Amino acid sequence: MILRDLRNPLLRNGYALMANTGITAVLGMGYWLLAEHLYTPEEFGRGQALITVMRLFSSLTALSMAGALAKFIPISGRRIPELILRGYGLAGAVGCTAAVGFLLTLPLWGETYSWLGGLGPDLFFLGAVLVWTVFTLQDVVLTGLRQAVWVPANSLVFGLVKMGLLVALAGALPHGGIFVSWVIPTALALIPINWFIFGYVVPRHQRNNPTNERPPRLREIGRFLAGDYPGALSILAIIYLVPTLVSTQVGPAVFGRFSMAHTLGCLIEGLALNMAVSLTVEGSLKPGELADNCRRALRRAYTILVPVIAITLLAAPLILMIFGQEFADEGTTLLRLMALAVLPRVLIEVYLSALRAQGQARRLAFVQIGLAVLILGSILALFPIAGVEAVGWGLLVSELLVAALIYGELRKILRVGQSEQPIVTQRS
Repeated sequence: MILRDLRNPLLRNGYALMANTGITAVLGMGYWLLAEHLYTPEEFGRGQALITVMRLFSSLTALSMAGALAKFIPISGRRIPELILRGYGLAGAVGCTAAVGFLLTLPLWGETYSWLGGLGPDLFFLGAVLVWTVFTLQDVVLTGLRQAVWVPANSLVFGLVKMGLLVALAGALPHGGIFVSWVIPTALALIPINWFIFGYVVPRHQRNNPTNERPPRLREIGRFLAGDYPGALSILAIIYLVPTLVSTQVGPAVFGRFSMAHTLGCLIEGLALNMAVSLTVEGSLKPGELADNCRRALRRAYTILVPVIAITLLAAPLILMIFGQEFADEGTTLLRLMALAVLPRVLIEVYLSALRAQGQARRLAFVQIGLAVLILGSILALFPIAGVEAVGWGLLVSELLVAALIYGELRKILRVGQSEQPIVTQRS
C-alpha cells in the first residue's frame, strides 16, 4: 500500500511533509534539550519568546502567501518564477514593516524582549524576520511544484547545523545565543535552496507539466489574497499571537516551560496541516478529483495521527520529563489537550483546503475568522482561572465546535467534490 501511495502526488507530498514534521519534532526536542542544559531558565524562555515573535511577523503575509502559492504555482506555467519572487518580496516587506513597529514600542512588551534593545540587535531581528519569511515560503514552493520530498532533507540539515551552533555559542554568547543559533543556519540555507528551486525544480516542473490554461493574472491572485488574508491573519493569531500574548503575562522561565509543551502540541497539529497543503495543490491541478483526494487525505491523516495522539496522551508526562520535573508538572495537561484538539482540526483543515482549491475565499475567511474568535475569546476568558492550560482548553472546545458546524458541508464535498462548488458559492 505504501508504494502505491507514493505514486500518488497527493499522498507523496503529504507523507513528505509529515516526515518533515517528524524530523522537526525529533531534532527540535534535541535542540531544546541542549538549550535547557546550556542556558539559564530565563534565557531558555527568552530564546523561545524571541523565536515566536520573529515567526509572528514573518507570517503576517507569508501565511496567506502560502495558500496562494500552493493554489497558483501548479497552474502558472511560465510565470512561476515571477509568482515566487513576488511572494517572497511582499511577505518580507510586510513582515519587516510590522517588526519595525514592534521594535519602536519595545518597552510595552515586557522584560522578556529586553535583549532587543540597541541598534545591532534590532537590525539582526529585522534580518531574521526577512530570512525566516523566505525560509518558510520555500517549503510551500517545493510543495506547489510537487517536490515536497526535498523538504525533509532541508529540515534535517537545518536542524543539525542549528544544534551544533547552539553548543558553540553557549559560552561565547550566553545572552541571545539561542536566537542567533536559530537564525544563522536559516540564512545560510537560503542560497542553495533557492538556486535549486529556480535552477532545477521550476524548469523541470514546466517541462513535465505543460498547461494550456492562461496563467493567472496578478489581479486574480490579488483577489484571492484579499479574500484569504483575513482568514490567514486569524490562523496566524492562533499559532503565534497566542504564545506571544502569554509571554507578556508570565516571566521568561515560566514561558519557557509553557512553550515547550505548546511547541510539541503544534508539531502534532502540523501533521494535519501537511496533508491539507498537499490537498490544495492537487485540488488546483485536478479539480475533478477533489472529492477522491479529500477522502484519501482524511483516511491517511487519521491513520497516522490517531496512534500519535494516543501515544501523546499516555506518555505526555514522560516526554516532558526529559526537560525536567517542572516541565512535566506544568505542561502535561496542556500537551494532552492540544493533542486531542488535532482530531477535529483534521476535518477543519481538509475542509479549508477544499475551499481554497475551489477559490471560495469568502467562505474560507468566514470559517477561519470564526475559529480564531472562538479560540482567542475562550483563552482570554479561561486564562484567569486555568492559567496556561487555558490555551489547550480553548483550542479543544473551539475546534470541536467548528468541526461540528462545517461537517455537513464537508460531507457534500466528499460525496461529489467540485460539482458542489456552485452550491457553496450561492451560500457564501
